[in-house]
Amino acid sequence: MTEQSKRVLLAAPRGYCAGVDRAVVAVEKALELYGPPVYVRKQIVHNKHVVETLAARGAIFVDDTDEVPEGARVVFSAHGVSPQVHADAARRMLQTIDATCPLVTKVHREAVRFADDDYDILLIGHEGHEEVEGTAGEAPERIQLVDGPEDVDNVVVRDPSRVVWLSQTTLSVDETMDTVRRLRERFPLLADPPSDDICYATQNRQVAVKKIARESELVIVVGSANSSNSVRLVEVALENGAAASYRVDNVREIDERWLDGVTTVGVTSGASVPEILVREVIEMLAERGYGDCEEVVTAEEDLLFSLPKELRKDIKIAKQQAQAAARS
Repeated sequence: MTEQSKRVLLAAPRGYCAGVDRAVVAVEKALELYGPPVYVRKQIVHNKHVVETLAARGAIFVDDTDEVPEGARVVFSAHGVSPQVHADAARRMLQTIDATCPLVTKVHREAVRFADDDYDILLIGHEGHEEVEGTAGEAPERIQLVDGPEDVDNVVVRDPSRVVWLSQTTLSVDETMDTVRRLRERFPLLADPPSDDICYATQNRQVAVKKIARESELVIVVGSANSSNSVRLVEVALENGAAASYRVDNVREIDERWLDGVTTVGVTSGASVPEILVREVIEMLAERGYGDCEEVVTAEEDLLFSLPKELRKDIKIAKQQAQAAARS
């Protein structure tokens, strides 16, 4: 194997999705507008680098609203929160900024609508994940969690003719559809959500990693351990032809022994990963002979979400005040 024969296949799309970008920018703008500290319930997104960077700028991450001083400002993470969390924040007179991804909000609304129509809701997702907890909190008496195909046999419903499935947005598309097929075997009248719950970015990143996996002996996924979509990318790579695939938080976690005998390395990143972390991996590989880097594009993404309404209002007021001060 010659140095010239080594190459990198760089998946596109990768990294930040619109919901993550919105949430991170929301915390950044809040720090600029109000000054530190700005409290954030849970991790704003599931990425260690992002959380550490924002913490260094004055964001304080807490597990629940009870840890936020009364009357202080708190940002809700991209994963969404339950109505009970909103109620608790109101009780403590907290100034809230809701950075929930709009695609997660869509699932919340679906849960409320189907619960109002007296359906049993089967929520496909992972127990303990913040998004699942937020969605389940919309109608706890009607929602039960289905944690993968193996959990289907445990499902109990009141009326098999009034059952619908919803899903966590960051799951593997293939695993979710496998779970749905198993559910439909038990409940032939199972209703589908009005639109696909799995996030466009999750699907796009899985399609891209499938393509590079077919030609890669090794696929490196940049993403944190608690990032569901990053963990799934490793699984998807292995299921689609990669001999090996590893998740790393950053370039320092790459074991150079993984590269032994490898001609083609695939690289991608989860939806909460800043591009700088990917670039550091590409640079490290180039230094080790993988100088030929080809971007493999399977979709173009141009979706943008506006900032949370609470921030938009205060940004507008701040601009008006600045313009008035400039005129005086």
